[in-house]
Amino acid sequence: MTYLQLAGVFVALTLPVLAVAVITRRPDRRWWAVTGLTGLALCVLTAVFDSIMIAADLFRFDESSLVGIHVGLAPIEDFAWPIAATILVSSLTLLLDRDEEPA
Repeated sequence: MTYLQLAGVFVALTLPVLAVAVITRRPDRRWWAVTGLTGLALCVLTAVFDSIMIAADLFRFDESSLVGIHVGLAPIEDFAWPIAATILVSSLTLLLDRDEEPA
């Protein structure tokens, strides 16, 4: 199994949670904007810190299991994790948030 396939499985597992959250809670544009900005920020941080860790030789990837596209030193497959985390955490927050009515 390649890194891309493994990452795809994890992202795919978060999509049903997102679908349930969107269908049941109907988030507004602000939720989508905040979720998108969160994902973007996590991807930027992934690019920076993965590149630093790879440059420091803290870990290596099997090059034959990579697509070959890199952002800095970080392989593109590494960006699936922050995307999956953003989708899952944002969806769960939306689902578990209680709408409290003012007293």
